[in-house]
Amino acid sequence: MHELSLSRAILDAVLAHADGRSVRRVDVTVGALRQAVPRSLEFHFEIVSSGTICEGAELRMHVAPARLRCACGHEWELREPAFRCPRCAGAEVTVLSGEELAVDSIEVEEEANELEGEATTVQEEAETAEEDTCTAAR
Repeated sequence: MHELSLSRAILDAVLAHADGRSVRRVDVTVGALRQAVPRSLEFHFEIVSSGTICEGAELRMHVAPARLRCACGHEWELREPAFRCPRCAGAEVTVLSGEELAVDSIEVEEEANELEGEATTVQEEAETAEEDTCTAAR
């Protein structure tokens, strides 16, 4: 059920950057350690976006792999839930990636008097969108 709070955080970030324009598509990056189920995230996004400028928007999700670094310096991509270093079996590890939650881009419809039926992609700085989204998810 945590996909509901993730969906709400994504929606909040998109609403903050869409400038009131109708949203057609939202591209997000979700870290593998967030354990979000794509279909469930799409389902919950559809629910929370109902009645907003995001209603009916397509949610495209990219899963960022989890990468760890051991105190011994070895780095690896986590493929199973074993947080011990495959080289030295040490447990003193740092997460390098995999906890992300970022709105990468949104596609909005321009107002009818500007461009009839066309859409524009709004690309925000990834750091700003990620900060907005991660803060809202907490």
